[in-house]
Amino acid sequence: MTTDHQQLAERYLAMLNQHDPDAVEGFVAVGYINHNPFVEDGREANRAFWAAFFTAFPDLTATMDDLIQAGDRVAGRFTYRATHRGPLYGIPPTGRPIEMRSIDIWRVHNGEFAEHWDELNLLEVFQQLGVIPALDLGAPETTS
Repeated sequence: MTTDHQQLAERYLAMLNQHDPDAVEGFVAVGYINHNPFVEDGREANRAFWAAFFTAFPDLTATMDDLIQAGDRVAGRFTYRATHRGPLYGIPPTGRPIEMRSIDIWRVHNGEFAEHWDELNLLEVFQQLGVIPALDLGAPETTS
């Protein structure tokens, strides 16, 4: 892995743990393309998303569980832990703890994250917040 790719991922992690949406200046391209339906394209949209996210989860802590690089791509697996203390997508604060996992893939161009794809366990997050019932994964159903 190139040092640049690793440093970008470490800057992302630092931004999360320092709750500093302005830190996107150090790793997100102005013309950032985001393939996440919750976040529009561009550095400013990224900054606005994180500002709202940190309002919803002011005690957020994140860990980088894996980091892999191939060519101009870098992929990270992250775990986020926090308490829901502010509004999130119209959901009022619940005071409940959450654990969210993500797999993020970025395309790096000119020393910045230029494009992003991710997979999030949002179903589990919304279940943890109590807005979606938990699935009953108990005993298998039998047929008569």
